Amino acid sequence: MILIKSWSKRYIEVGCDEVGRGCLCGPVVAAAVILDENFKQNLVNDSKKLTFKTRMDLDQYIRTNVKEFAIAEKSPSFIDEHNILNASIYAMHAAIDKLTVRPELILVDGNKFHPYHSIPHECIIKGDSKVLSIACASILAKNYRDQLMIDLHEDFPEYGWNKNMGYATKKHREALNKFGPTIHHRRSFRLDYSIPNFLDEEA
Repeated sequence: MILIKSWSKRYIEVGCDEVGRGCLCGPVVAAAVILDENFKQNLVNDSKKLTFKTRMDLDQYIRTNVKEFAIAEKSPSFIDEHNILNASIYAMHAAIDKLTVRPELILVDGNKFHPYHSIPHECIIKGDSKVLSIACASILAKNYRDQLMIDLHEDFPEYGWNKNMGYATKKHREALNKFGPTIHHRRSFRLDYSIPNFLDEEA
């Protein structure tokens, strides 16, 4: 499937996406990407549909060949204070803040966004599998956050973050029950898995 390169055909567009909303620990990370008009890469797609190797191969290509990109994160404490939806949106705002090129239209993966200054925005359901700039943002954000969790794993190997990236896998939940939460866990999320959850097929 060929992704749409320009949504509006007339404005300077920035594609935004985030990763890490469903994780129990670590920051939520967002990326913002403005494509160069000559950008061509047919392998780019929603980061969740790509293999690790393909994502990593594309990462440097994207960074080198887009007009501009930026990555930002919001910490677990920020998530606990503002909730994960708002933290995800504020992370996207922070990524846009880092751009030196001012976009004229913001394209957002999903259905929720807070207005950013006076720049119009468009929320696009499954935008990371439809719009090239959003797909590029999803790849940069995913790779950045995965590497961050792999690095954190060195200090907290019991939780398996180098494999689960902070998601609520069986190993991660068992480690939480045994060792408790770390400074990187989101205290506003359900972290006590010693209590059976009959809606959870793995419980």
